[in-house]
Amino acid sequence: MRQTGAVHVVLRRDSQGISLIPLADDGTDLPGSRTIVAAHLPGVVAEYEAEHRPRWVWDDTSRWYPALLAARVRVERCVDLRLSHTILRNSALTRDSDLARSPPSDWDAPAVVPRADPDATLFDLAFGSGTSLRPASTVGAVVSPGATPVAPSAAGSAGPGRADPDVDPATDPVLEFRNQRAAIAGSGASGSLGLLLAAESAGALIAAEMRFAGLPWSVERHNTLLTDLLGARPAPGRRPANLEALLARVRAELDSPELNPDSPTELLRALRRAGLVVTSTRSWDLQRINHPAIPPLLEFKKLSRLLSANGWHWVDTWVADGRFRPDYVPGGVVTGRWATSGGGALQLPKQVRGAVVPDAGWKLIVADAAQLEPRILTGLAGDQRMAEAGRGDLYEGIVASGAVATRAEAKVAMLGAMYGATTGESGRLLPRLARAYPKALALVEAAARAGERGEIVSTRLGRSSPLPGADWRLAQRDAADVGASEADRKRALSHARSWGRFTRNFIVQGTAAEWALCWMGALRNRLWALEDGSATLVERPHLVFFLHDEVMVHAPAHLAEAVATEVRAAAEDAGRLLFGAMPVSFPVTVAIVDSYADAK
Repeated sequence: MRQTGAVHVVLRRDSQGISLIPLADDGTDLPGSRTIVAAHLPGVVAEYEAEHRPRWVWDDTSRWYPALLAARVRVERCVDLRLSHTILRNSALTRDSDLARSPPSDWDAPAVVPRADPDATLFDLAFGSGTSLRPASTVGAVVSPGATPVAPSAAGSAGPGRADPDVDPATDPVLEFRNQRAAIAGSGASGSLGLLLAAESAGALIAAEMRFAGLPWSVERHNTLLTDLLGARPAPGRRPANLEALLARVRAELDSPELNPDSPTELLRALRRAGLVVTSTRSWDLQRINHPAIPPLLEFKKLSRLLSANGWHWVDTWVADGRFRPDYVPGGVVTGRWATSGGGALQLPKQVRGAVVPDAGWKLIVADAAQLEPRILTGLAGDQRMAEAGRGDLYEGIVASGAVATRAEAKVAMLGAMYGATTGESGRLLPRLARAYPKALALVEAAARAGERGEIVSTRLGRSSPLPGADWRLAQRDAADVGASEADRKRALSHARSWGRFTRNFIVQGTAAEWALCWMGALRNRLWALEDGSATLVERPHLVFFLHDEVMVHAPAHLAEAVATEVRAAAEDAGRLLFGAMPVSFPVTVAIVDSYADAK
């Protein structure tokens, strides 16, 4: 087997166990196929990693990788077929491929991220003994307890070029990999799509590693923070003392002694009885009202959110052995941004960040990319003038160009350009921005017009937006009828502009997600290289948290400065990967701290 990294090894459940099937980059067969029992998989993977550095091909990273990590085996690279399938199925670059035109299949089903029993055996964790990960008909490392064991050195009865009779062709990872490679080869953009799929798959590895390592979390500090803000932990079904005190003030000011603040209808009724002109109970709307009941009501709402989202129940559920282990969902949003299936890692409030503390002798290195989306727009548009403005603080650079008068105006104008705000202050400033940076503004305007027409737009690397939904199509159809009313035309225009705002931002936010994946992927490899020898993932500097344009690394204190250097270098790597020689910079703010609360 070649040692170039171009070798792919497909992991497939066969009738006799788990087959390892080497393939070339184009999907053609390579020698060396073998079939092993499940228990031998970590050792075999470790051997392949050391000798060949292959790219592992599997259906779901979330199904295969956790068991390898539990066995102290880290893999360098993989192809996550399910994540890749979603991108290729929907990309405008592969719309004519057999993969994109095929009927929906198991490959289109979302991944299932199991929360395994921490006391389960390696076999249980990896192969679902007693844990239902996915319907039995789908591919993956689900070995029947009654399967016939095969020695690690034995060859499988079905070679790589022959189908195993017990493997459904519709779910065979070998066939799916070949379909994906054919789709990429026929796209005319194999370089960008290949980078996108590699970055997406690397993100899946990182998500699994962050869940395995966990974010260092002090339950004691968390409980102290909650007690300071809310009062002592109450009995089940009761409110903490500070919430009760705030509620008493609200009830007194509104002369509503039985008010249930958790009922929007009842709260709205009480506010109106007090003579207040209100249409909603949203905090944003309440802030505009001058009444003595409003300050305690807003504070009550804020602390209630903290209690429900990150209170004592959250700690009991999500923090164990000093670690918070969220379930990240790579590509969980249509733009490519991540989501979570539990734990709320993407919404950790500032009130509890003081509970995120490193282990003794370790540090947290927290980094965020400054003004990421405007800089992404700069690179997408190839706007040299905006790139020049962004050599330092981008907003200050825009002011220095004479486009606007203040940094605040520059920020408002840029947000308006990326999110389609055409009224108010943004509407006033956008023409000035367009005169100063015509290429950048023309790009987002073109994306918006395409969306208004119901067309697809794509990110830098080739992730494409979905088509507008049924409401959009119905509104356009009604407006096009001969007897369409003015109301029909206004409704169609409203739907069109709304979708145009979505596509306008899709190209920017989606490309920012691609940059972040490349940043994390480069950083992951740089962190691993900081130490040699047999140190495992959690014994080395490792990623523990990600939030769109922010990462956190847990590292031994003596390596903290080196990690900070690698964080910045990885950001430069990501910029070059996406935009080549285009002189757009991606400055990163880095803080080395003993608490997440101290990072900003």
